[in-house]
Amino acid sequence: MNKKAATLLALVVILLLVIGLFSLFKKEKKEETKKLEATVLTMNKQKVTIMDDKNSIYTLQFSSSDIKSGDLLLIEYTGILDETRENQSIEVINYETKKMATDENGIPVAWKDNGIFSKYYVMAFHKLKEMTLDEKIGQLLLVRYDNDAINILKKYPLGGFVFFEKDFKDKTKKEVIDMISALQKNAKIPLLTAVDEEGGKVVRVSSNPNLAPSQFKSPQELYNNGGFEEIKKDTKEKSKILKDLGLNLNLAPVVDVSIDPNDYMYPRTLGKGTDLTSTYAKTVIESSKDTGVSYTLKHFPGYGNNANTHVGGSLDTRPYDDILKNDIPPFEAGIKAGAEAVLVSHNTIKNIDEDNPASLSKAVHNLLRNNLNFTGVIMTDDIAMSALDNINNKTIKAVLAGNDLIITTDYATSFNELKTSVENNTIDETVIDQHAFRILAWKYFKEMTKTK
Repeated sequence: MNKKAATLLALVVILLLVIGLFSLFKKEKKEETKKLEATVLTMNKQKVTIMDDKNSIYTLQFSSSDIKSGDLLLIEYTGILDETRENQSIEVINYETKKMATDENGIPVAWKDNGIFSKYYVMAFHKLKEMTLDEKIGQLLLVRYDNDAINILKKYPLGGFVFFEKDFKDKTKKEVIDMISALQKNAKIPLLTAVDEEGGKVVRVSSNPNLAPSQFKSPQELYNNGGFEEIKKDTKEKSKILKDLGLNLNLAPVVDVSIDPNDYMYPRTLGKGTDLTSTYAKTVIESSKDTGVSYTLKHFPGYGNNANTHVGGSLDTRPYDDILKNDIPPFEAGIKAGAEAVLVSHNTIKNIDEDNPASLSKAVHNLLRNNLNFTGVIMTDDIAMSALDNINNKTIKAVLAGNDLIITTDYATSFNELKTSVENNTIDETVIDQHAFRILAWKYFKEMTKTK
């Protein structure tokens, strides 16, 4: 072999060695083993849904006959967990079942955080331990008011009621106070008494002149009349009227960003861009503090130009980065100002989770819990809306996605779905417990901080 050929051969060998080492390095890097501690929410023969200590929820493509709902697992895996995906493609190398760690009060450590209601966790946990399964399930349901509500409470110990315009029509202030007071007297645990009093297009209480001197104005009209000072004044006036009637939760403000009058949601929004809408969210939440009424940021992760989900499904095709930049900041501003609740829409956000409406999406709830560090109560929009008509077991899916509170008209179906799922071990009772625990802590928070 001549010198030139030998040199060429040597170069080829060196190149192959470099390629081999590079491939080995990539393989080792790719297959680096990681660890994850998580609670099993539900499982079947092919999949297991888990929640880690940051409240992120994942569905993994593995299962085993020795794993059951409620188990705490230490999982060794390779690959990358992606919070924006419904199903994960990681490879589980090994796992072991662990005993769930608790603090000195018996509260699971995984349930604890430094969140907005954390001061009341001990009280909530002590109450939780006294409750039956029916009572715990009931706390997860916020139900459309019915004239037979007192009898309904005797069978279904619900967490609260949502009142609509018809429930106040032609009633005097005393009649409304008596209506709500009677409900509270017949509930073992104080009820959430909720209403959509947004102002403008959506006015449930102030549509009745017996209850308010005039209908509350829309955010746009308030802003045009006097800017954020007018919005601050309106929030306080609105809160006083609601509180005096016995209402303790307003399903407002709408902090969706919309500047196009053709958008379905536009009339209910501030009608301004991201920055001003963020200031609006902050102003309403801050102004609502110490009024005795909690407020709810909606409709996460931002309604955009989507169609009306009351009458059908709606697909949001906007780029993910656009949503993060334009729609998320108002929710972030409201959360930083102390928002206690966030309501999730039924829009399907293609570039977050194309397989599920936002209200049933683990990825959407992971975004809210982790990216925005929200520690309050997450609730669905009403699951009786047409956008969810073709979805089976939607109450179970809503709970497993990360919602604490389910707004529903069909309370019996929702209640029985959850109870059956626990009784047949589809989901563990600890899943119900954790959501009920957060709602109870919220109720203690509301009771201890309300204006006397």
